[in-house]
Amino acid sequence: MNPSRKSRKKLYAIILTTAVVVIGGILYALADRYLIEKVEVVVEAPQSVDTDDSSATQEPSAEQAEYDDWNYESDEISISIDQVQTGSGEDMITYFVADVQLAGDATLSSAFAKNSFGRNVIDYTSSIAEDNNALFAINGDYYGFRGDGVIIRGGTLYRDEPTRIGLGLFADGTISSFDEAEISSSSLLADGVVDTLSFGPALIQDGEIADDLDSVKIDTNFGNRSIQGANPRTGIGMISANHYVFVVVDGRKSNYSRGMTLDEFAEVFAELGATEAYNLDGGGSSTMYFMGRVVNNPQGKNKERGVSDILYIAER
Repeated sequence: MNPSRKSRKKLYAIILTTAVVVIGGILYALADRYLIEKVEVVVEAPQSVDTDDSSATQEPSAEQAEYDDWNYESDEISISIDQVQTGSGEDMITYFVADVQLAGDATLSSAFAKNSFGRNVIDYTSSIAEDNNALFAINGDYYGFRGDGVIIRGGTLYRDEPTRIGLGLFADGTISSFDEAEISSSSLLADGVVDTLSFGPALIQDGEIADDLDSVKIDTNFGNRSIQGANPRTGIGMISANHYVFVVVDGRKSNYSRGMTLDEFAEVFAELGATEAYNLDGGGSSTMYFMGRVVNNPQGKNKERGVSDILYIAER
């Protein structure tokens, strides 16, 4: 064989081997970052309610509460859900508003997918809700997609990497947004914060709609979609202590719902009377669950996307 030809073959083999190693390394790094579960903390599962089927979704008896497909009323919990449609044709928007009032021992709570804190640990909003005997739930901030933010859940600090505007849920039933870089996690805990969410932006603060919502950036990491433009949305607002409004907007489905811009989303909360409001993870994550069913149309396909966490209401 010609020596130069032999050398070229050897060179090609080296290049091919190197390419395989590099591409394989890239693929593994991407899988490690976005796909492989990394459980950091396992959280004790909530106590199950007494039923004949321990895996069944909580359905209180008529003696405990009155309820139908859109409403729930007990001594401590009032939930009323409305479907709203505006516009027509390509400009139609469909969204769902849940008005929730709590009293006594009832609280707004959070839960992790699979009762575990970590990266890429996900489950459907409905599944997490059922695991926690929830009456009502929405998706949270999908903290597991990123490695930063201030994450406090159930009064425990899980992550302390200040990055953006977060939301605090306090023991007195109030919510308030805060700059993670300016208020320490220890100060938040001292002030009575129970849960924090790290997504945003804040939509309404002290009764005023936030400015420059179209310029907000939440993430810059690979794989993140822009939150600008008309998109499916999930958000939480507060009218007064223990009186919340949750809004989930469907989108990306022609002649049903185009989604909302952040300015439109903020206006909805303002019209509902919210004095504070905050944008949570949206897009394919946007899901509202009530009494054993998904109320909205996730991804425009009636198909849920796995998420890291939820906010929920349950009877104690």
